[in-house]
Order: sequence, then structure tokens, then C-alpha cells
Amino acid sequence: MDEQRYYTESQAKKTMRLTCPYCRATDEHELRWVVRMKKDRLPPGGDERDRAKFLKAQSYMVLVDDKAQCKQMRCRKPFDISGIKTMAFL
Repeated sequence: MDEQRYYTESQAKKTMRLTCPYCRATDEHELRWVVRMKKDRLPPGGDERDRAKFLKAQSYMVLVDDKAQCKQMRCRKPFDISGIKTMAFL
């Protein structure tokens, strides 16, 4: 059974305080996340292995964005997002 059938997916935006490595300015940036919430029951058609996998499954979030752009008018350079976990369990 496909593991994606255990979850319902949705999009979420969270604000994070990031510092530009070029100009050292700190601003609030909105980052996009995919939220995968575990369904309340096992989808039909599963066997014992699928049931065991479903019991171990947890709800989690995955970071979609890997770059952010500086908000300062003089800089405006894109930079890699580092120091933030790319996956978080709920």
C-alpha cells in the first residue's frame, strides 16, 4: 500500500526571523510548508504489514522553500535558508 494514503496534505505558511548573510539585516520571512496529517483510520485494503506501518506513522511538516530573498532595498539578494530544520513532527 502507498504510504501517502495514510496522510492528508495541506499547505501552510509560517513566518520565521531570518538574517541575510550579505547585509546582516534581520527580517520576518514567510516560508511555505507542506503539512501531512495522519488520517484517523487505516485506508481499506491493507494487511498486517500496512497496519503496523500505519500505527508507527506520525503527522509532520516538510519545508518547501530552500531560498529567501533579502527585504532590504539596497541588498535584495537571494540566500539559502540554513539553521532551520526542514522537517518537523507535530
